[in-house]
Amino acid sequence: MNIIDEIEKEQIKEISQKRNVPEFGPGDTLKVHLKVLEGNRERIQVFEGVCIARSNKGLNSSFTVRKISNGEGVERVFPVYSPLIEKFEVVRRGDVRRSKLYYLRDRSGKKARISERRVDKLVTKNLEKTVSIKEEDSSEEVESMEKTKPEEKKDSKPEDKGKNS
Repeated sequence: MNIIDEIEKEQIKEISQKRNVPEFGPGDTLKVHLKVLEGNRERIQVFEGVCIARSNKGLNSSFTVRKISNGEGVERVFPVYSPLIEKFEVVRRGDVRRSKLYYLRDRSGKKARISERRVDKLVTKNLEKTVSIKEEDSSEEVESMEKTKPEEKKDSKPEDKGKNS
């Protein structure tokens, strides 16, 4: 491995220990908390917008955030491992099929909306129940699951539906 790559990995590890860098990608709405120096004072300013691009190049990784401010589109490119960034927050996850969302520059209003990626809690709960039944293989749980299923009609048979008498 190259010496430069080793040094970059060490620096990335140091920065990651100081500040948590969450996993995010294009389409996600982010809040980036920045340190702003004004004279001899320092304050934190929040820049909230949609991540439209991400470039992963080791220590030189960056991402572009776009927001609408006073009717004007404002884009800003942030280095992921910059010392000026206090923290990141992922507000919501976007469901997109592209890695670069530059087409949002030409759109406004409802056309520029990105649908939210969601995870159904009910599906995960049902999967946990089926996994626990397979692991433990106890007949009590199987009986309780059968009781919760809706009753099927016993009168109608599937073979009779297609036949005419």
